[in-house]
Amino acid sequence: MRHDYNDLIVIFNGLFLESLNTELLLGGEEPIYLPASSERQHNQIIFARGYFASAMHELAHWCIAGTERRKLEDYGYWYEPDGRSEAVQTAFEKVEIKPQAIEWILSASCGFKFQVSCDNLSGDCEPDRVAFTLKVREQVLTYLECGIPERVKMLSDAFQAFYGIKQLTEQDFIQPSRYNEMCCV
Repeated sequence: MRHDYNDLIVIFNGLFLESLNTELLLGGEEPIYLPASSERQHNQIIFARGYFASAMHELAHWCIAGTERRKLEDYGYWYEPDGRSEAVQTAFEKVEIKPQAIEWILSASCGFKFQVSCDNLSGDCEPDRVAFTLKVREQVLTYLECGIPERVKMLSDAFQAFYGIKQLTEQDFIQPSRYNEMCCV
């Protein structure tokens, strides 16, 4: 299956450019969210380097950000770059569970392979990817059982229709041990 970021832009902008004054845009080296201002007409979700996975991740952060957070650059979230200590990495992973669960749902809605991002390649600790993936998967299953947030549902439905993906079930979100065997061979 072909995954072209341009399709994401068309689908997202078709859903949210007019209704929520938000557009998805291709960016450069670093992703960022910029609220509308005197300098820009629309809120902008800018993903990095044309990477499909970067667009998915930025869409997930936008989907989880509430009305007030969407008025702030990068939603007002703290971010400490690669090289985090174990304590800071633990805090990072805690706040990333819900966005990465949404990212996994959106990725599955496109038939696109998802991998958690621990985002700490040069830190002083080795992140436990399996444990983190289990936490993200648990949140995915909670969303499937209790309801997917409205904007996530709208995007998921649109992606599923475009890519011909059936309704998502628990079986679409593989346990980490099986997931690692499938994607890391």
